[in-house]
Amino acid sequence: MTRNLLLAAVLVLSATFAVAANTATAVHTFTCKGDQQLRIGTCPQGGRPDALIQGSDGNFYGAAQDSMEGSSTPNGGTVFSVTPAGTFKLLHTFAPGANNDYPNGNFAGQLIEGPDGRLYGVTLFGGINGCSGYCGYGVLYRLNRDGSGFKIIHKFCSEANCADGWAGYTIVKGNDGNLYGTTYYGGTGSGGTIFRVTPSTGTYEVVLNFDFYTTGENPSALVVAPDGTFYGSSVASTGDLLLHYVEDTGTFTTVVLNFSLFNGLPSAGTVSAFGPNGNIYGLYGIYGRSGEGLFEVETDGSNLQLFPFYTTVDGAGEPGGMFLASDGNFWIFDIVADDSGDIISLSPSNGSLLQTLTPFSNSGAVGAYPLSLMQAKDGTLWGTAEAFGYAPKGYFGDGTVFSLDAGLPAR
Repeated sequence: MTRNLLLAAVLVLSATFAVAANTATAVHTFTCKGDQQLRIGTCPQGGRPDALIQGSDGNFYGAAQDSMEGSSTPNGGTVFSVTPAGTFKLLHTFAPGANNDYPNGNFAGQLIEGPDGRLYGVTLFGGINGCSGYCGYGVLYRLNRDGSGFKIIHKFCSEANCADGWAGYTIVKGNDGNLYGTTYYGGTGSGGTIFRVTPSTGTYEVVLNFDFYTTGENPSALVVAPDGTFYGSSVASTGDLLLHYVEDTGTFTTVVLNFSLFNGLPSAGTVSAFGPNGNIYGLYGIYGRSGEGLFEVETDGSNLQLFPFYTTVDGAGEPGGMFLASDGNFWIFDIVADDSGDIISLSPSNGSLLQTLTPFSNSGAVGAYPLSLMQAKDGTLWGTAEAFGYAPKGYFGDGTVFSLDAGLPAR
């Protein structure tokens, strides 16, 4: 074989491997029995999956927002497991009460495995005043990984004026063996809370209240630092704040993040992840402008740097799930390239767009509209798509759990 023919063969073979490495697979498709056009029906295993984690046993655990698609609003939700080989198991269904309300939760959200090996999660609605639809303040629950032992730990807004917080959407593990999370609203300052759950007893307690004029309001999800303490963002009368909470001592500090003005237009961002250099990163936007960009700041709030937008697409979507992968870059799911969504990677050094993967569509097996993304121990990417996917006649696809080999090394 001549040198040119050999080179051509190598290039073809490399291209084949590149395509194979970036192929997404629908590991499980959630299906609902009903009309494919109207998308109304019952979803026995759940639908609109929006959370996925890998447990300490190597299996994947997740939550789906609904178990019934309606003409106006969906309802219910489920908790499920999927093995790496694709075996699905329904663990729990959030069922309506006697009055068609949802006292034990509606619209399942984030999920985490606690230090005791049990699953802990939140629902976005249901609980107190939990009627059918988008009402109620949500609940915090736990169950065993086999689906047994379901228990409501706390119903948000159980106290007067929602002093215990509501709209809980994040849970992380603390250095002290407890779990911590934030609520977006409520608390004595009405700006949200940080709460603590003691796994051994299931005790729920608020450890910090947010106030617009002091500690800020509407705290972001807590980001776990390399030392195990927590960082996040809030918005105060003085501007965007970087917050730091040390769970062992209860110490809480904030510093103002001085996001720049662009031709008189303000910018703002939210803390999302730690980079390979130990600094904090997140995404920012500019009021009135289309696009998103990466920012970097040191843990004391100094040296805030806004990298140029990696996209200037009109209506840049809602990027989420940002995490530092084993290749040293940030990976994010987003709805930027089209209405179906995509997966991108960004460089921590300059915020540039490194790679764009587009496995989603409303007519493909993987489905559309990604809602979660994480990296498994073997290096592959796993996530959930909110809608569509292949379904047999008489059913319609209501989201998927997917895997994608992006050629990343194992963790």
